[in-house]
Amino acid sequence: MELRHLRYFVVLADELHFGRAAQRLAMTQPPLSFNIKQLEASLGVTLFERSSKGVKLTPAGDSFCESALRLLAEAEQAQTLARQVAAGTTSKLRVGFVGSMIFRGLPERLRSFQEAHPLVQVQLTELNSAEQVEAIGRRQLDVGFVHTSRIPADMKRFMYMSEPFVCCLPQSHPAARQASVELRELSSDAFILFSRGASPDYFERILALCAEQGLQPLVKHEVRHWLSVVSLVAKGVGVAVVPNALREAGIAGARFVPLSDSKYRSEVHCVWQERRLPTALPALLDVFRATPAQSSPSPPRPRRPA
Repeated sequence: MELRHLRYFVVLADELHFGRAAQRLAMTQPPLSFNIKQLEASLGVTLFERSSKGVKLTPAGDSFCESALRLLAEAEQAQTLARQVAAGTTSKLRVGFVGSMIFRGLPERLRSFQEAHPLVQVQLTELNSAEQVEAIGRRQLDVGFVHTSRIPADMKRFMYMSEPFVCCLPQSHPAARQASVELRELSSDAFILFSRGASPDYFERILALCAEQGLQPLVKHEVRHWLSVVSLVAKGVGVAVVPNALREAGIAGARFVPLSDSKYRSEVHCVWQERRLPTALPALLDVFRATPAQSSPSPPRPRRPA
């Protein structure tokens, strides 16, 4: 039994007339009749009652018709799916991200990708940068968005975003309404840092930024998530240096003040491995390349009191 036998059968079952069925199938009547007999022989049952008055389904034929329709639908679905996978229009993508990507355009760009590729399943996993690089190496992630520049040579990457660092202060802090701040002004403040264990790159970069501005920070607290940093600042626990995008978090009680000139910036890299590239990944990468995230503008500079 072949799929063509099923197609011929369901058309004849619908028309109940060999001539009309043959016309719909763009064939002559003899080969249609021959194929139906082949199908009946392979099943070992009679599917149609033939008479001078016409054709009608037997009880066995009526029952078989439902199964034939279902099998043809499943075959068409399987064929469509195979073609979509080959074309990269459907598959599963496992995407890693650091939490601050929520404020750096990740949701918007993923939504744009999903609108263009609705059959691709995107699975998001929040991990720190080192965990993402390790997961990509183990083929547990297909692509990641990381802060670290410590990326193995066998991985591909491009810079997705570069933005300034800003000073995050409690709204009651004397410097919170300044136009800008030099970090050495904060020598007596308790600093909250993104922990070295969660991101060695960020930890070292912020310490280097402080040194650049003549400050040896009084590091009192280390946390693993940027939102925890900003939330603790908002509660008056300390001050911090954070990527400018975090001002989008909307945490009440925290103020973001531009730093005086600094060469240090917060960078996000898109990282993946070329080996066994998922068919849909190039399309996802194109979305993030085609609409690169702009460096977030510095927050408005508060006016100095008159």
